[in-house]
Amino acid sequence: MVLKKLKSYGELVMFSHTLFSLPFALIAMIWASNGLPNSITIFWILIALVGARNGANALNRIVDKDIDKKNPRTSNRHLPKGLVKDNEVWGIVILCFFIFVLASYNLNLLCFILSPVALFLFIIYSYTKRFTWICHIILGITCGGAPVGAWIAVTGKFALTPIILGAVVTLWVAGFDIIYATQDIDFDRRIGLYSIPAKFGLKGALYISSLFHFIMILLLISLYFIMHRGLIYLIGIFISAILLTLEHYIVSPSNEKKMKFASYHINQVVSVLIFIFTVLDILYKN
Repeated sequence: MVLKKLKSYGELVMFSHTLFSLPFALIAMIWASNGLPNSITIFWILIALVGARNGANALNRIVDKDIDKKNPRTSNRHLPKGLVKDNEVWGIVILCFFIFVLASYNLNLLCFILSPVALFLFIIYSYTKRFTWICHIILGITCGGAPVGAWIAVTGKFALTPIILGAVVTLWVAGFDIIYATQDIDFDRRIGLYSIPAKFGLKGALYISSLFHFIMILLLISLYFIMHRGLIYLIGIFISAILLTLEHYIVSPSNEKKMKFASYHINQVVSVLIFIFTVLDILYKN
């Protein structure tokens, strides 16, 4: 029973989606320390990332409970179906956010000072679809804080590189979130929700998503020069560009399986692939 409940909680917060921001945060951590920081720093960075991501996802689920119940595509989620209770989800949110703040405190003063800013973004994002179509970009900014935070956790200060990495994550996440949101164009318009697909239509939304991913690749290439990376890093970016192109090619809003594959599975591979090739590049140059 306990394992079944834990599985439900993991599915509720989409624990596997931690993979989206985590690889970029690890890249920032490695670049910031020019290798690996001490084990305590690594531990608290990982704890902060897990707490932030899962707390934000749990909050989003409970804020969107009534909307999810009305949407045929999402009506089978855990809260609309009553598989978990509201107070259980609120408990997850509070616990995860507390863990995030605790981790920030144990990293350094700047991380702790900035933790309320991160919490504000985690909270406000869940409400943005009710009043602005740039909700996808706000989601991207929220996720883009991961590499910035990891860099600050190591160095205790801001720098250009993590800001560019944050912009990469922002554009990347916003791009595939727009793709995923094309499934709900009619639903969003009918009940008055805001999104880029609802605002600009299917073709316009896919064009914006493609533009975001194109700029993302350009920013990754810029880091090749800024961080003096090697050929292996570039190969990883090239393969990632091919995967993102494939993602846009197979988009089919009427096919949920294709949409999940394009929006989630491919992008989980993209982030891990960029991380692996970045690490291999560092090891080869050393």
